[in-house]
Amino acid sequence: MSLNSTSARIALLALLSASTVYCFYKSRRLKFLKHSLNPKLNPNVRGKLLFISQTGTSKTLAHRLQNLLVSNSFSFDLVDVKDYEPEDLSKESVVLIVASTWEDGKPPPNAQFFANWLAESADDFRVGSLLLSKTKFAVFGVGSRAYGATYNAVARECSKRFSELGASEIVGVGDGDVDGGDLNWVFEEWSKKVVGVLKGGCLENGGVYGNGFAVSGQSDGGSVVDGFDDSDVDDDDGNGGAESGIVDLEDIAGKGPLRSMSGSVAENNGKLNGSREMVTPVLRANLEKQGYKIIGSHSGVKICRWTKSQLRGRGGCYKHSFYGIESHRCMEATPSLACANKCVFCWRHHTNPVGKSWKWKMDDPLEIVNSAIDQHTKMIKQMKGVPGVTLDRLMEGLSPRHCALSLVGEPIMYPEINKLIDELHQRRISTFLVTNAQFPEKIQMLKPVTQLYVSVDAATKDSLKAIDRPLFGDFWERFISSLQSLNEKHQRTVYRLTLVKGWNAEDVDAYFNLFSIGKPDFIEIKGVTYCGSSATSKLTMENVPWHADVKTFSEALASKSQGEYEVACEHVHSCCVLLANAEKFKVNGQWFTWIDYEKFHDLVASGKPFTSTDYMAATPSWAVYGAEEGGFDPDQSRYRKERRHKSSQ
Repeated sequence: MSLNSTSARIALLALLSASTVYCFYKSRRLKFLKHSLNPKLNPNVRGKLLFISQTGTSKTLAHRLQNLLVSNSFSFDLVDVKDYEPEDLSKESVVLIVASTWEDGKPPPNAQFFANWLAESADDFRVGSLLLSKTKFAVFGVGSRAYGATYNAVARECSKRFSELGASEIVGVGDGDVDGGDLNWVFEEWSKKVVGVLKGGCLENGGVYGNGFAVSGQSDGGSVVDGFDDSDVDDDDGNGGAESGIVDLEDIAGKGPLRSMSGSVAENNGKLNGSREMVTPVLRANLEKQGYKIIGSHSGVKICRWTKSQLRGRGGCYKHSFYGIESHRCMEATPSLACANKCVFCWRHHTNPVGKSWKWKMDDPLEIVNSAIDQHTKMIKQMKGVPGVTLDRLMEGLSPRHCALSLVGEPIMYPEINKLIDELHQRRISTFLVTNAQFPEKIQMLKPVTQLYVSVDAATKDSLKAIDRPLFGDFWERFISSLQSLNEKHQRTVYRLTLVKGWNAEDVDAYFNLFSIGKPDFIEIKGVTYCGSSATSKLTMENVPWHADVKTFSEALASKSQGEYEVACEHVHSCCVLLANAEKFKVNGQWFTWIDYEKFHDLVASGKPFTSTDYMAATPSWAVYGAEEGGFDPDQSRYRKERRHKSSQ
């Protein structure tokens, strides 16, 4: 058809007019949609900010979020779920939750009622999916990624149940990892997004909001935030999966790497040379604040107070009394700051990372040993000029002869532990290694050390779970297997019992039943050390036994053995007692609990098999149980601090 014809010109004008009208309509429609998607909320809108907390972390974060909300003119009541009536949820317009996950993916006991109500209501057909249809919500989870499938399970369950009851999720579940080192950053980013939604307005049924980030309208228990869902993050190797179709506008603009709420960077997940750094900057700062010297990416060394004490001639630790260790020449170190337990009496307050397998960058054992000695000697040099420190003792201290691989964490998790032990023994540095009885296969492959410890923190499955709070689901089987593996070793072996009054100090029979499994040479029984208040522990001074309590417990255990084990030594200052196998280490009425360290190193160098009795040495009378000195070396000078009392006037 020719454009010169009248009909053609009329048709073209009609088409252009229709197009213009459509474009105008579309423009107006987009403006209308933009306005409707972002209605300004009433600055005085009220809501509930609930927290599920056991140790106080979630409570602290909830307080921080409340302050942020208040600063943005929002009014949210901060409530512990144990004090909240869940039937009132239908009355709430917005509910924000900060939820901790406790044992086995369950909420803390004080939140069980709230969790049960959500589950029962969601599963009850009489309640229906419209109960919370007028409620908007968002959940932030607080847990440890080391627990695998149960990581932040409570937060995801809350999200799932709220959605099933008809509530609209305004921001996906936030993943806070207390052991990841970036909990504060992750929570801050999540909180900003929540505030952004409240400022920008909410859709009735979820979707993409005007401030450019994604939320899930109907959660399936996962989290969709910043273009990642939980399946996109591989915890083991850190390589992110394919990007979601929803991304941040700032990421589209190329302002930074795509980041998930767990704090991982999709490009390299913070890895170096293909391996993750065990010690994050936050963890490093926390540990250094406690006096640790961090070595490389996963090791540490710290000077012990007993090292300082014997440098000043004021007495050594219980290992000096029991085994002849020179405390001023002892280096306390670890090649793995990570652990597989979160014990209630941890004197590091869980500032170290946790894990069930080695998944981090691995440093060379030679570099670890050299750096540990270097850092240790630097700390010894700082004792120069301190009252009581003589030049002779200082020079001895600069040449460590013992290494206690028990500083923190789980030393045998380090894949090159045998090479590290070799490096120490080649320098004629003895090794006392402590394991937490969760890696039996590592115990089996371990080369001979001077003395091998297994922590026996409880005698029953339930009490071990309550005290050690292990990451492994089969922790009890691993514990028993570790004791069995100990029985197969030929070097000196020790059960180390930590008595916690009200937790494990009454299980004499159950402890005795464990003797026949590992058949240790020695059993150290020590009262728990109170390390001050902590959000991670409920322990108080009431849980600390007196030395008399430890003696009574030890004597009862020895009596149960009918002469196989006897009470051999004590160190009153440390509230510690030693049981020893009398058949091996008591000769003609004389105890031989001390160690001939030079003989041990000669035996190692020979490459021939040897046993624990091949390098035993006589125990001095002052260290023997019941001696007047109470385990205090008479060659040292006893020092007592003056107790200052305020004047009554």
